[in-house]
Amino acid sequence: MLKTLPIAVLLIAVAAPARAQIGGLIKQKITDELSKKPVDSAKHADSVRRADSARATAPTPKQDPKVWENYDFVPGNKVLFYTDFSEDRVGNFARGLKYHDGPAEIVSRDGVQMLRSTGRSEFLIPVGRKLPERFTLEIDILGPAPRDGEHDGHEMLTFEGGADADRGEQSASVVFMLSNAYIAGGGKAYPASNVLVPEATRQAMRGKIAHVRVLMDSGYFKMYANERRLFNIPDLPFKRDSFVRVNVNASEEEPVFITGLRLAESETGVMYDALLGKGRWVTQGILFATGKADVQPESRPALKEIAATLKSHGDLKILVEGHTDNVGTPAGNLTLSDARAAAVKAALVSGYGVDPARITTKGLGDTRPAVPNTTATGRAQNRRVEIVKQ
Repeated sequence: MLKTLPIAVLLIAVAAPARAQIGGLIKQKITDELSKKPVDSAKHADSVRRADSARATAPTPKQDPKVWENYDFVPGNKVLFYTDFSEDRVGNFARGLKYHDGPAEIVSRDGVQMLRSTGRSEFLIPVGRKLPERFTLEIDILGPAPRDGEHDGHEMLTFEGGADADRGEQSASVVFMLSNAYIAGGGKAYPASNVLVPEATRQAMRGKIAHVRVLMDSGYFKMYANERRLFNIPDLPFKRDSFVRVNVNASEEEPVFITGLRLAESETGVMYDALLGKGRWVTQGILFATGKADVQPESRPALKEIAATLKSHGDLKILVEGHTDNVGTPAGNLTLSDARAAAVKAALVSGYGVDPARITTKGLGDTRPAVPNTTATGRAQNRRVEIVKQ
């Protein structure tokens, strides 16, 4: 969730019938089921779900645009790590992550796999190199089933740069729960660093998948829970290391599930500069409902930047090309990529007043992969749309 003069590339996730986007319809179904009965971790499911995108969300009821006024999160465009756990073995720890401590294993329910913690556990997200100055981190998490909000204060998730706990002056650690979030280290401490989550956002996350999103640009730190921005800090020391450490706080009675992880580098911040320099602009900030071409509300920041660029440069015309990974049928991928490219144009025209004559669209399916489709990270990188200058 790219051109010569200005080209823009919008990464679009493509879903086949057996796939679901992180936070998509199937995961909503699993969320509902999990509140009814415990997950059977001994059962090895044969059916495997492949997520469309680490940033995609389930269809959202129409909302007042004001809800999204402060939502300016745009996912990084170069995927460094991605997993939805669909390729892991049930009963084992997630192979893409580095295990550190505690009870955590892959479980499956109706073919949807996730990492379940039943105690205090810790793992590392491998970056593959030093964490870049500009990056985004997305964690989708499902906590204990709600009983009148009594679990809102459960400290479900903590993350920090580096393989070892630090919380020193140059290493901030972030703690998230449904009721609030706070920062320890990096010159911050509780309760001064504490921020409250509005009740409407809490309600939307109770018993459902919560989307925790982080955007860092050098020292600038922003964090969001679903559509709500929680932190907007101009200078926060977040350690740049080859790992991001994640702690999950859970118990046998109150398990916590991680349903998706995505870490990406933000290579270019300004669309027109990218178009002039590289002829294209890449973004994974355009989100869709699972298997559909409905543009989600979280897409507003990316759409606003595209529209602003077009309005600022009146002679610019673009071709929106839809691209997918190789999961699913070639014909299905082609059709959906074409529909989603067309949906981007429709959103720009109807929502931002862009002249339709300046935008053409085309779906290319999985015929032009940017990287090999041999890993989940590679497939996540290939789900995209390239907007090419005409």
